[in-house]
Amino acid sequence: MSRIRQHVRGSRRLTTTAGVAVTTATLLTMALSPAAHADARPTRATAVQNAASALLAHAASLGLTSAEGTSVRDVIVDKDGTQHVRYDRTYHGLPVLGGDFVVHMAPDGAYRSANRATRSTISLASILPEIPAPKAADLAVNALRAVHLGNTLKQVKAKPELIVDALHGTPKLAWRTNAAGLDSLGNPVARTVLTDARTGHQIDAWDSIETAAGDGTSLYSGTVPLETTQSGSSYQLKDPTRGNTYTGDAEGKTDLCFFGICFSRAPADLFTDADNHWGSGTTSDRSSAAVDAQYGTNMTWDYYKNVQGRNGIAGDGKGSYNRVHYGSSYNNAFWDDSCFCMTYGDGDGTTFGPLVALDVAGHEMTHGVTSKTAALTYSGESGGLNEATSDILGTMVEWYANNPSDPGDYLIGEKIVKPGFGHTALRYMDKPSKDGNSADYWSSSVGNLDVHYSSGVANHFAYLLAEGSGPKTINGVSYDSPTYNGSTVTGIGRDKVGKIWYRALTVYMTSSTNYAGARTATLNAAKDLYGAGSTEYNAVAAAWSAVNVN
Repeated sequence: MSRIRQHVRGSRRLTTTAGVAVTTATLLTMALSPAAHADARPTRATAVQNAASALLAHAASLGLTSAEGTSVRDVIVDKDGTQHVRYDRTYHGLPVLGGDFVVHMAPDGAYRSANRATRSTISLASILPEIPAPKAADLAVNALRAVHLGNTLKQVKAKPELIVDALHGTPKLAWRTNAAGLDSLGNPVARTVLTDARTGHQIDAWDSIETAAGDGTSLYSGTVPLETTQSGSSYQLKDPTRGNTYTGDAEGKTDLCFFGICFSRAPADLFTDADNHWGSGTTSDRSSAAVDAQYGTNMTWDYYKNVQGRNGIAGDGKGSYNRVHYGSSYNNAFWDDSCFCMTYGDGDGTTFGPLVALDVAGHEMTHGVTSKTAALTYSGESGGLNEATSDILGTMVEWYANNPSDPGDYLIGEKIVKPGFGHTALRYMDKPSKDGNSADYWSSSVGNLDVHYSSGVANHFAYLLAEGSGPKTINGVSYDSPTYNGSTVTGIGRDKVGKIWYRALTVYMTSSTNYAGARTATLNAAKDLYGAGSTEYNAVAAAWSAVNVN
């Protein structure tokens, strides 16, 4: 593949994290829920009850009608009791792309405001498609083959789902079709295609597999501590302190999955060891890559828990698992929501080595966090923000780990690239255009770029906000970050950047957030954390202006 980038696999659909469904019609029969006691922090259940009351009282401003249903996707309760409940929307039972919204409430449960992905009123004459499902499937398969010209695809299948598209202009009936298959090497390829259900015209399309460039002795991070599980006289590479996360060997095999249904899975044979000293730091020992993968999972878990207060990728305390040695010379790594797992290829040895570096792990697992929160659509400007979120917070994981063998930097994937790649890293946050493709600044056409390149605008913003503009050397790496408007930006430090971006992602961003919306979301986050008019708030505004987002 020509764009080797970190990715999420097969998780573009809107999912819910709580089994709560509320329709306007139902709300009309519900009594208003009591506000939380002023002296007690509201529980998740209380927040959901308060939000349900808010939906009843503010249905019109939220665009809710008797034809629409809602389901809770995520709930955040701040330390001061402020509540944020994120919803997905349906229309006559059909999922609404761009129908998501977040309701914000005061500590006493009183409604404050809401963020909506789109504000269009949904009113369709019919929910019966004129383009039949088989035709939508054929169109999606053709679209998948078109982006893999010259590569004979095998076992290609497509599964259409009828939805309402409110994300691309006037709401319309559409087919969201996931087309998937295997390339000539047996590696998975997939594309989600959005088709107008009345005309058959393609509305949008994006990769469902977002390509990635992808005590034990690791390949990249030196000797690291590991929590393992004793089983009889041996040890398992399974961490009981982090939700039972574990790492297994895929044995060079690949998955055969279509639309979240797997007919066969590459294995994840749990690594075991006799003396609890894992790996040798060389690729000849298969457990060396496993050490890197497990360590990356541990550091990502710890960053989100200790810094952001998030207990696991989904926020539910459950661990994921890793598969290493996936496929044959596989130049990718990916997060897969359907198995709640990370998968790493070994690389071809010329372009990439094993894709188990720390920042790759942080990047990929952050895609899992995004899918459980803002679910940024993987196309246009929101797709660039999706990728940038993983770069920004994956970088924060690397800095958090404070590992002398892989010190923190603002380079993405610098450990895994080989001379055949042609650059010293996958991406450069201080000046994204150094990779030859990424955008340093916003323009009206940036949304037309591949999402791995449009992400450069947010990456550049994050670097400027953390470290400021101009030349400097940090941890032995030289940077020289320019600004669009010739301004001098003073950084506020990476820790505050991570806090601001995470809050913006989990509280204010929605599936349709674009760069202008990201500016607003991060300013709101900075105001929440540090106060309106604070140094941090003003720095956020200055850093966005420095990348031409005004």
